[in-house]
Amino acid sequence: MANSHSNGGIVLSNVKQDTDIISSETISQNSTSQQLPISIPYTTFTSREKRLLTLLLGLGTITSPLTATIYFPLLPLLREHFDTSAQAINLTLTIYIIFQALSPAIFGPLSDSVGRRPVYLLTLSIYVVGNLALALNRHNYVALLVLRALQSLGASAAYAVSFGVVADVCVPSERGGMLGPLSMALNLGACVGPVIGGWVAFTSGSFQWVFWALVIVGAVLLTGVAVFLPETARSVVGNGEGRKGLGWWRESLWSLGKQWMRSKMRNKENSKRKAPDNPDSKNDEALAPEKPRTSGSIRLRNPLACLLIIFHYDTFLALWMHGSFYTVDYSMVAAVPDIYKSIYLFNELQIGLSFLPRGAGIILGGYCNGKWMDYNYKVTARNIRLVVGDEAGEDLQQFPIERARSRGSYWLLLISTATLVGYGWAVKKHAQVSILLILQFLQGFWGTCFYTIYNTLVVDVFPESPSTAAAAASITRCAMAAAGVTTLRPLLDTLGRGWYFTILGIWSGGFGALAVWFLRRNGLKWRTRRRNKKAEVLVAHGT
Repeated sequence: MANSHSNGGIVLSNVKQDTDIISSETISQNSTSQQLPISIPYTTFTSREKRLLTLLLGLGTITSPLTATIYFPLLPLLREHFDTSAQAINLTLTIYIIFQALSPAIFGPLSDSVGRRPVYLLTLSIYVVGNLALALNRHNYVALLVLRALQSLGASAAYAVSFGVVADVCVPSERGGMLGPLSMALNLGACVGPVIGGWVAFTSGSFQWVFWALVIVGAVLLTGVAVFLPETARSVVGNGEGRKGLGWWRESLWSLGKQWMRSKMRNKENSKRKAPDNPDSKNDEALAPEKPRTSGSIRLRNPLACLLIIFHYDTFLALWMHGSFYTVDYSMVAAVPDIYKSIYLFNELQIGLSFLPRGAGIILGGYCNGKWMDYNYKVTARNIRLVVGDEAGEDLQQFPIERARSRGSYWLLLISTATLVGYGWAVKKHAQVSILLILQFLQGFWGTCFYTIYNTLVVDVFPESPSTAAAAASITRCAMAAAGVTTLRPLLDTLGRGWYFTILGIWSGGFGALAVWFLRRNGLKWRTRRRNKKAEVLVAHGT
């Protein structure tokens, strides 16, 4: 009985132990299954890599404004050299603006599909070839027209592609920090261009070395992109983990060189470790980690997709804000040479230098605006008790991004309107030239805030195709700027400078206030309705 009782106790003890083990395993499994899924970072690009991207993108976006503004003071020289009329030479400006709008519409959607790096390499190559041909063209006016189109086609895509790169590697709460320096670099070209062009027109009778200088600029940028720019498009590399093994057209030559050196060193070490009679050495290659793979099929987006973006309520208002203040800025720039030459008797070099205060305002405004955008985002997030993070990106579906981006816009509109009106009447009264230069600085500062903020908003609401959204902004601002420049002279002749700038200020400020009011009130509702309709269409088609 003792033995029986003892054996039974042992059996019961074993059963109890097994039950405890099973229970503990079950509890462990259940607790594991209830854990939150591992968060995936929005991007694997480091802060150092983002700083390099900011530098490369900033240098790349210089090409379009530099190429456009360096050309203005050369117009009299070109008219005399090609022995043609002022109207015929002004046609080269129109051609440039047309292709300035078309280039992002073509290459922006393309970069969303095939990647940012191949598009950058292609467009910069086009830019170098166009400038080289312009430098060699001496007397053919038709060639001048065609090559200006080619030059614009290659230079103008960088703006849309750069916004796509920012959306690839930055969550919305951090985009201002990267877009601020980009805006500064973008407008540095607009600041330096007229000075260089004016100096050429004043000191020499030849314009060709300007195009040779642009050839050098394009070649340096092309080399920098080829060596250092990695692929960032999320349709190609996701959050950046699939960057390796894609080929030189999608992976920076610097990265490929480092991979080649590491591979060579690893092979050398492996060859030393391997023995002839070691059977496991044959399986080393089979055990090597598999290279990351990306989808083999690439869906090319419709180049006209950017036009569809314009006709949504929220994006139309954001694009109106972006385009109207670009029009204001372009109209002011176009009026500057006539104002300073006819009233203040400036020569070409002095006219070129008179653009510097505006350029300084744009550069400073771009830097401050980047900080201001990030601050506004975080304040809005804090007001709705949202924790800002970078895991898988911040979900903007229920976030009032329209209110975050437009925060403080009413004050900006008031200051900008007052600056424009004051500028017009200062010119009318032939005020001290320093007053005009100060007002140009202020308008450059506030103007860059508007078209950077609202271009970013358009990109925010179309996160799946950021370069396509930026292309829509490019088309809008170029079309509005072309209309503004076309009507500039008739309106100035009819209204005079004082009333022209007064009406321009009231037009931009009044309609701008209405656009901001509607965006802040209905932006999230319109965006949600559009997303729901898209989901219904996908369900109806069984996708």
